[in-house]
Amino acid sequence: MIDKTLPIEEALAAVRDGHTVMVGGFGAPGTPFLLLDHLLQQGVRDLTLVKNDANEPGMGISRLLEAGRVRALIASHIGLNATAVTMMNRREIEVQLYPQGILAEKIRAGGAGLLGILTDIGIDTILRESRQLISVGGREAILEPALRADIALIHAATADRAGNLVFARSARNFCPLMAMAADRVIVEVEAVVPTGSLDPDGVHLPGAFVDHVVVLDQLTPDYGVLPQHVL
Repeated sequence: MIDKTLPIEEALAAVRDGHTVMVGGFGAPGTPFLLLDHLLQQGVRDLTLVKNDANEPGMGISRLLEAGRVRALIASHIGLNATAVTMMNRREIEVQLYPQGILAEKIRAGGAGLLGILTDIGIDTILRESRQLISVGGREAILEPALRADIALIHAATADRAGNLVFARSARNFCPLMAMAADRVIVEVEAVVPTGSLDPDGVHLPGAFVDHVVVLDQLTPDYGVLPQHVL
């Protein structure tokens, strides 16, 4: 029987200096705080992080930013994190910002094996000066390259030992997309159940996309708004 559960140190041993790491979450929901804290302790550096946001100062990926472990951040917005904004303005980190839908679609394209997406969003702005333009049926479009990562770190409510996942409400957000767009996927979960006990129609992400499952002993205050695990 497949068993993908691992101690957190073994699971995170796959993360190396210079890796591109996708991190699930929209604010707190879906953010793998425990994995991020242990990644900080592990000492890896020169990371490129892909996340919807920069969390808030002192929590989540902000701890990696504040420790100088991040070279670049690809995100939708960072406005709730004054520390990240200051680091960007001081050129201490490289920041690439995309509209939220475009960021999600770039990740989805990476998971689908596409080279990129075409969009006319931003075509009449200064973005056209830094993007490759393509004509489609007489219309101009911006070519946005797909996004992939070496590692994806995500949070789920429940997993079975084969890695099939169930997310709680809005905590699903970017997590499934990122799991499909990364070479290795590490998920932290609140509960593990026997393989076969999850309703197949209720599985949000099949275990085929998951490499390692880490079981949380408890939720720290950072997880404050997350609901309890669902079966």
